[in-house]
Amino acid sequence: MKAILIFSLLFSFSTGINAQQLLYDSVLAKKLNADEYGMKTYVLVILKTGAATFSKAITDSLFAGHMKNIGQLAAEGKLVLAGPLGKNDFNYRGIFILNTNNIDEARTMVDTDPAVKSNLLAADYITWYGSAAVMQIPEIHKKIQKASF
Repeated sequence: MKAILIFSLLFSFSTGINAQQLLYDSVLAKKLNADEYGMKTYVLVILKTGAATFSKAITDSLFAGHMKNIGQLAAEGKLVLAGPLGKNDFNYRGIFILNTNNIDEARTMVDTDPAVKSNLLAADYITWYGSAAVMQIPEIHKKIQKASF
């Protein structure tokens, strides 16, 4: 009975490895710049309330430019993921995940945002090591997005 149990465990373990090897797509991994673990380094940007305040009309205009800039960065393949954060005690407003591992390059990307340039929003930058599959979110999102901002 012990021999059957050990054989079953070994068989299950070896099939798992074989299944993983069968699933591995080296072409996709290379396209996404994945390392051997299927991961890569990005820059995570945490947007927070900046020091500047403006009238409602100017704030609305800056946020319209912010949304346009998000679309532009995404179209260029620089912005992989973005979204607002829920109400919190830290004045955090939203996040970007940028397709770079270089914080200076990320700053250059984010400096194109009118809400950041005006200091309506401020940004903190942190490198983040995550799944290279995150790179596919923009294409998947296009397939499920019914309306745009």
